[in-house]
Amino acid sequence: MIHLETERLTLRRLAEDDLDNLVELDSDPEVMRYLTGGRPTPRETIRGMMPFILGHYERGDDLGYWAVEAGGRFLGWIFFRPYRHDGPPAEVDRSGIELGYRLRRETWGKGYATEASRALIARGFDVVGVDRVFAETMAVNAGSRRVMEKAGLRHVATFDREGDSEVQYALAASEWRSARD
Repeated sequence: MIHLETERLTLRRLAEDDLDNLVELDSDPEVMRYLTGGRPTPRETIRGMMPFILGHYERGDDLGYWAVEAGGRFLGWIFFRPYRHDGPPAEVDRSGIELGYRLRRETWGKGYATEASRALIARGFDVVGVDRVFAETMAVNAGSRRVMEKAGLRHVATFDREGDSEVQYALAASEWRSARD
């Protein structure tokens, strides 16, 4: 089911049939570098996450995980979801909707993550009525930080999580509307 289309991309619901795509994506050490130190995610772990991922669609069509495709080819995924509340630090503002993405390494630097992010942010503010969008990454992940900046988010916090320096970027609906006017 297609959720959103951009000039070059189709964002559609992930499905059980995407298991092999997800396993392949998470098997690339560079893709996983800032997430697991480069270790692949085991197939059974991904299979176990599928009910959580697919469960978002039961709550409505606007929030969840989306496969990112170009010309029918799976490039990765992007999410636009409520924060999972899976750990410290509590002092970081996680109000609003969380944006995240994971794309195949060969697609990096081609603007796909930025294009998909901008489309979801626009839909979130214009259609869904989201008040705030935020995204987080390790402070050393320059590529992801560039995507956040190009998507219109600005750096709002640096914090420590389990010994790693992380950053949060965010954008409020009022800021987004002001930038468009």
